[in-house]
Amino acid sequence: MTGRAIDMAIVGGGLAGGLAALAVHRAHPALEIALFESGDVYGGNHRWSWFDSDLAPAGEDLLAAFPQTRWDVGYDVRFPGLERTLASTYRSLASRDFDATLRRLLPQAALRLNSPVAEVAADSVQLATGEKVRAQIVVDCRDALPTPHLRGGWQLFLGRHLRLSSPHGITRPIVMDAQVEQHDAYRFVYTLPLGTDELFVEDTYYADSPVLDRESLSRRIDRYCAANGWSGETVGEETGVLPVITGGDFAAQRQSLATPGVVAIGARGGFTHPLTSYTVPFAVDNALTLARHAASPAQKLSARFERRAHDHWRDTAFYRHLGRMLFLGGEPEERYRIFAHFYRLPEPLVERFYAGRSTLPDKGRILIGKPPIPIPAAIRALLGKGAPLVHEGRP
Repeated sequence: MTGRAIDMAIVGGGLAGGLAALAVHRAHPALEIALFESGDVYGGNHRWSWFDSDLAPAGEDLLAAFPQTRWDVGYDVRFPGLERTLASTYRSLASRDFDATLRRLLPQAALRLNSPVAEVAADSVQLATGEKVRAQIVVDCRDALPTPHLRGGWQLFLGRHLRLSSPHGITRPIVMDAQVEQHDAYRFVYTLPLGTDELFVEDTYYADSPVLDRESLSRRIDRYCAANGWSGETVGEETGVLPVITGGDFAAQRQSLATPGVVAIGARGGFTHPLTSYTVPFAVDNALTLARHAASPAQKLSARFERRAHDHWRDTAFYRHLGRMLFLGGEPEERYRIFAHFYRLPEPLVERFYAGRSTLPDKGRILIGKPPIPIPAAIRALLGKGAPLVHEGRP
């Protein structure tokens, strides 16, 4: 065990952990912090995107430190019978830029890569190597785990970064293109123009099973690109399997993961959008909150984030109801109708939806009108429970 305790140990170098470390360091540069990551880069192999309206000025300032691709010309969505351009500014951040920025802005002593953590406690971090690092505050930002306490489905995706042989001519992101074969799930293709001859193309599914068939998704991206006349070389790929939470016992979930006195934020702490799996607004907000209260005792800080987690669960109940309608209310190939109905509504409502800040009138607008699925099916879905969020029957 190291002798003197550092001020803060942050475990997990993904979006939540990296932003937390940067926010705390900016607000309290004299604090001795460490950002532990099991891999050799921060952020893994991911791309995060968000709308300008998702963030308050303080959040924009925090993310301004990172190189971003920005589209001020809006974005498109496509569904059977509906094509729409929305005006919101859209932004995206690649994990390689996230990693490079953290390495540049955090103190060298704070960078603890290739440091898998075996156990966390209120006053220490136990590494897989046997090293034990004492800390005044321990923050757990590791990924979410499969759990029998929560229920829902899965968002599966394969994304490919392409360098094309000729300009693609796309000026705006296509956030959802559901004018594709649904393949027994809600499927859409997500496309970002990263340069005149570069695209990021992602095939995404809202599926009942967490099994990702990489070969099938890869072939479908090939076909989508060929249909659009895009050819070139692949310079990067990423995959993901994310839970889409539709219900469950959140208190039991927190109890199963909680370590007394440890601050839990990020996906493991429950801070995601239960339907879209968006994390940027919540990761930013938690990072800034952690920085504001970094001088608090560990137990008080842990209790503060415990309350925030339960408040977040309460405040996002509406999105879990929609998730049950998505997964339980109709045939898989008809699931796109839920999002198509939603995207016919006013743009400010759409923005608040993605940020997890839907108002009571917003919720009424989403539910009122011609239902996207039969009313009896919607009622059955809202009364249903859904499947446990476990992989192959194991927690």
